[in-house]
Amino acid sequence: MDVDGLLCSLRKCLSILLGTALFLHSFALRGAELLDVQVELKDDRYHLYSEVFFDVSPLPLYKVLTDFEKFEKFTSAIVESRNTGPDEYGRPGFYSRMEGCVLLFCKSFVRNGYLLLTPIAEIVAIANPGESDFKFSHERWQLISDREGTLLIYDFEMEPDFWVPPIIGPFVIQRALRSGAVRAVNRIEKLAQAVELENYVAKFSSGGFAPVNDVAGIINRTGAAAEGRHAGESLLDWHF
Repeated sequence: MDVDGLLCSLRKCLSILLGTALFLHSFALRGAELLDVQVELKDDRYHLYSEVFFDVSPLPLYKVLTDFEKFEKFTSAIVESRNTGPDEYGRPGFYSRMEGCVLLFCKSFVRNGYLLLTPIAEIVAIANPGESDFKFSHERWQLISDREGTLLIYDFEMEPDFWVPPIIGPFVIQRALRSGAVRAVNRIEKLAQAVELENYVAKFSSGGFAPVNDVAGIINRTGAAAEGRHAGESLLDWHF
């Protein structure tokens, strides 16, 4: 009897069964929980603060939020996004281009900048004003392990370097920041859950059998949903 072949087939079958179980179980899962969201405008700068509980561990969430190519899947407003090479100080870079309209005023705007990373704990994205359509743009994600999931604290402050229609423009932007945050959280969570599932299945398929408790934890957390591009909106959505 080919024992190695039998074990390989068994692992493959179990991986398929596990993936199916996770997919079916995902329909019973609750979504991410938005605990707090605040938006304000002061001295021409918009400030968004939010706290979200994600039903996924910090590592896959960190991987999603540092992979700028995935940002295009958050919203249709982001039409191009990618990680770029390090700058002269060795800091990893990012690029994103967004398109949107405030009432009848439509524009494409770019952010070029660098990342300050504390693995699995904190991500800071800072735009270079000379290479961006923002006089100031500073984003910070803090990931805190909490209740077998992750508490994400998001802080975003920006000042546009483009014309915003007076009176109604600032109101519409603030409304978009708030509603975009609400719509984004479930999409981000599903992307992170998909990464968590991929990592687990890869480990399982390679023969790295995990404890039963790990299997139960994955099943209770992971929603293996398809990554449709327009399933949610981003933290910054300019479509009104």
